[in-house]
Amino acid sequence: MKVAFFGAHSFERKYFDSYNAKKGHTLDYIESHLDENTAALAQGAAAVCVFVNDTVNAAVIAKLANLGVKLIAARSAGFNHIDLEAAKRHHLTVVRVPAYSPYAVAEHTLAMILTLNRKTHRAFNRVREGNFALEGLLGFDLYGKTVGIIGTGKIGAVFAKIMLAFECEVLAHDLAPNNHLKELGVTYLPLKDVLRKSDIVSLHCPLTPATHHLIGAESLAAMKPGAMLINTSRGGLVDTKAVIEALKSRRLGYLGLDVYEEEADLFFEDLSGQVIQDDTFARLLTFPNVLITGHQAFFTEEALRGIAMTTLDNITDFEKTGSSKNQVRK
Repeated sequence: MKVAFFGAHSFERKYFDSYNAKKGHTLDYIESHLDENTAALAQGAAAVCVFVNDTVNAAVIAKLANLGVKLIAARSAGFNHIDLEAAKRHHLTVVRVPAYSPYAVAEHTLAMILTLNRKTHRAFNRVREGNFALEGLLGFDLYGKTVGIIGTGKIGAVFAKIMLAFECEVLAHDLAPNNHLKELGVTYLPLKDVLRKSDIVSLHCPLTPATHHLIGAESLAAMKPGAMLINTSRGGLVDTKAVIEALKSRRLGYLGLDVYEEEADLFFEDLSGQVIQDDTFARLLTFPNVLITGHQAFFTEEALRGIAMTTLDNITDFEKTGSSKNQVRK
């Protein structure tokens, strides 16, 4: 099957090429992101492979359908960037990668917590300049702290186990509690109680209409003063403007973001020689207690290998049977 692979990065090609040697698909790597202007590049392809910063709205899907595309293969767990209603209307199948390496994201979450707390990023720069002063680098013991986890799917569950190993009290909120985590000592509570009691709140839930801006002015007001908020899930879970106000008032003590609700125009690109046009994002960068990484939590060898394998398996299954176990249904 010929696949138009949009937003192709050099770091992922070797994993796709390696596994595709067993699958035999024709992968047409396209550096441009998919949008209304680039959809025509899928001419002759039966499938398109897209990432989270590709635009797969109704207009794009209509153009893909007119070109004869039958499959949209998301090489990501998230699919909120894909208009499922339009895909269904045009008889396009959508598949995704529901899981690759939950350890990658969970471990990055821990790295953000430790960096924000012990300020190792600031200490690194100081020492390189010959400044060995400790003022401004004070942290706290994670031992005994209360960590609240919103969403205990595969990633949230791995993160919960990591924090239990630090001997933290772990609270969680999920519509479907994990009984195994309960046995390990995780306590499930209503969202407002998790927010109120936690020293650290970490988001690991999907982005849906119900969870959009889950963390907004009301949620932030309910959090423990000076608490730490970490989001390695989906940018739209957090109302960025509300978070900025909470940082300014010092209600929120620390913020770690690997995702951002308007990241499509920023992340995965080298903009070091340009002026950032997003004023809200630029404001975030001014806070000393904010740490931002560019959607790299998933970025491990194991995760990239898993993404490539599952994506190509999805395409192969569709080619052979017209469906896939990882099909997204509306």
